[in-house]
Amino acid sequence: MRTVIAALVVSAMSFGTAHAQEARAVGAGRVEFGAFPVGGLFFGHYTGNSPNFGDYALGTGLTVNLNRWFAVEGEFGGGVGRRQEMQHNGIVLSNQQSPSMVAYNGNVVVSVIGSDRAISPYVAGGVGGLTLLTNADVVNLGIVSNETYLTGNAGGGLKWYATKHVGLRADFRLFVVRNKDGAPFFDTTWNQYGARAYGGVLFTY
Repeated sequence: MRTVIAALVVSAMSFGTAHAQEARAVGAGRVEFGAFPVGGLFFGHYTGNSPNFGDYALGTGLTVNLNRWFAVEGEFGGGVGRRQEMQHNGIVLSNQQSPSMVAYNGNVVVSVIGSDRAISPYVAGGVGGLTLLTNADVVNLGIVSNETYLTGNAGGGLKWYATKHVGLRADFRLFVVRNKDGAPFFDTTWNQYGARAYGGVLFTY
């Protein structure tokens, strides 16, 4: 009888452990890689000299989850310029090519309800850089060489882990671009503000 009881207890414990492991199977792994091919990057008109325009946004990201609450993230991406109506230095420019740019950020990510579940909302923030790229279509905007600005960002989003290793992510960030003396494009007196929204695929391990 004791042998039977002991066997039942061991079986129950084994089942409970397996069930718990199965419940945790969907959720963030230790490392996540994200690819974001769909998005937009927008800069608004806040002062007399600030440009307003929008670019297509795309990027990649690598996230290391320190625990179920906190993670560190590195991002690399940018914006692809497109022709549009822009306002720059108080002048409206029709069919003007917006500048393409490269962005790189280091962020801290906080999972609001923990990352060990299928759906995980989060908030994030960090610092980085933004480099405007010159070409023949943006020389008239004063961008005659590549110019780099210091940036900060804050925002959040939602991760959905569809399986143990694959998921989807939607992300929204507000950006501030620090003003820079002698800068050719963004205002030299006031900081420039923008927003980025994108979506993509997550691979977690």
